[in-house]
Amino acid sequence: MTYVVTDACIRCKYMDCVEVCPVDCFYEGDNMLVINPNECIDCGVCEPECPAEAILPDTESGNEKWLELNATFSAQWPNITRKKDSPADADDYKGKDGKYDAYFSAEPGAGD
Repeated sequence: MTYVVTDACIRCKYMDCVEVCPVDCFYEGDNMLVINPNECIDCGVCEPECPAEAILPDTESGNEKWLELNATFSAQWPNITRKKDSPADADDYKGKDGKYDAYFSAEPGAGD
């Protein structure tokens, strides 16, 4: 098992998860984070830290597409090991549905 970041992160990118990750397995995209499933040690400390509830175990039904997305983009985006400021409008997007189709960006973030 590993944890995955889902579309609930898109345009929120709170980064509380990055702060607690003991193995630095988060990678930063333009408007979301992903977890490298090969680096994640399944400790679960990131899941309760996410205000957007965007981090879930890959074993939950329907998370196969998120596992693939996390694996793909963690190989392309820069690693992030410390929390940064969230977008100013993050709370406006928290809890919205359909964010992947409406807002997903494959562009990398700045990383550390």
